[in-house]
Amino acid sequence: MRAITFDIESISDSVVRGHIDVNEQELIVVAIHDSLTGEYTSYAKEELHHLWHVLEHADLLIGYNSDSFDIPLLNRYYPGDLTQIPSLDLLVEVQKALGRRLRLQALAEATLGKGKSGDGLKAGEWWREGKHDLVRKYCVDDVRITRELYEYAVTHGKLKYKDLRDIRDVKIDTSDWHDRHHELPSLTHALPL
Repeated sequence: MRAITFDIESISDSVVRGHIDVNEQELIVVAIHDSLTGEYTSYAKEELHHLWHVLEHADLLIGYNSDSFDIPLLNRYYPGDLTQIPSLDLLVEVQKALGRRLRLQALAEATLGKGKSGDGLKAGEWWREGKHDLVRKYCVDDVRITRELYEYAVTHGKLKYKDLRDIRDVKIDTSDWHDRHHELPSLTHALPL
């Protein structure tokens, strides 16, 4: 199974009370981990044509808040329909198990003992300041954390989070994660390459 773990950084001039409208966002960087090669790679908006072939051959897309943000945003640039590729959104899995959403930072600190290397709003500032390599690194770091959380959940059947002062477990049912790529027909033949 070829799994692509990914994250997107974007910028916008409008953020209303902490709410980010995916339709108001401009994609600046996509970072991925390809389970086939084991490599981390990043793509700026003008390099996306190199990413399409990789995604079209993926069996599963793995992200964090990816079903409601990353995939819809990336779909605005993609000539096909990325929703046809099976996906696993770790935020959705956590919300199903816990009944509420958790920040990636909270899971990373409690589960992996490390935090994120920045935040999305800072990434937009860095991009505007011309610090493109820093944004790419930050995006790859988020992909690395997401990948490590995925692997931890598969191995241990849970993730950890900090609730006030206590570290708590959230049990994650990973039993169907490896079967999700069978839910839809392969895109290799359905999409133009």
